[in-house]
Amino acid sequence: MNGPQHYREAERLAERAHHFTYGDGADPVVGAALAAEAQAHATLALAAATAMQAAVDGSEPGMGSGEFAAWYEVAGVKRGERG
Repeated sequence: MNGPQHYREAERLAERAHHFTYGDGADPVVGAALAAEAQAHATLALAAATAMQAAVDGSEPGMGSGEFAAWYEVAGVKRGERG
């Protein structure tokens, strides 16, 4: 799962959490579990988005090129495929 997919999953789970917390037949335990899972996906999406903005050309502080390449791989992005 890449960063954008984590973001979309977080949105989907947050909506379901709201439904279970406040909707018809509310089940706050299920709502809380879904909200926690949504938060985990949102955090992973944020980590991927943050990593994609790190400088690697030496013009400003940032992560080294090896670490940056590893983040590209983890985020499911091909080199040169930003944005």
